Amino acid sequence: MEQFVLDTSIFTNPDIYGQFGQDTESALQTFLDIAHASDAEFYMPRSVYNELDTMKDLDKIAPDFESVVRIRSPRRFNIQIPANIVYELIDEVRKRIDRGLRIAEEHTKLGYAGSTEKDVGAVISRLRERYRETLRQGIIDSREDMDVLLLAYELDGVIVAADEGLRTWADKIGVKILMPKHMRTILEKSVKQ
Repeated sequence: MEQFVLDTSIFTNPDIYGQFGQDTESALQTFLDIAHASDAEFYMPRSVYNELDTMKDLDKIAPDFESVVRIRSPRRFNIQIPANIVYELIDEVRKRIDRGLRIAEEHTKLGYAGSTEKDVGAVISRLRERYRETLRQGIIDSREDMDVLLLAYELDGVIVAADEGLRTWADKIGVKILMPKHMRTILEKSVKQ
């Protein structure tokens, strides 16, 4: 029996939840219907569940959701991760900080070169966009991401996430990955006959 560890992104990214329905509510309900009928098990760390609840009001469907998706955090104090992974993460963060600093310097130079206030505002907006992109894309950048990764590692489960950073790091430590755009098809194939 396959164990899927779900990330918030599969319920908040329109490109992903669109395979289940046109809006979030119908998509969640369709997912729950298919998941309930399947042979698979579904998990979501509590931190991710709380994050999802702040983005989408789960009050109406919480009992259904929790009867299908097990809310469980990883056993953080019992999981051992190779030190090389930690060193790799530190190196990656340092490189990204340095690249972010270069972007800030570049945009600062652009902002002061005889600019109006409107031009400076545009430069700052672009700086924020590029800085976020440089520092956060392709890396684990939240406790929720780490909880998904650790729980999947602990369970030998499959991560389902639209988050490229989470998938990249899952691959680095040998956690199975399901591309979220295939989720519905795979779930439908696992429906009990």
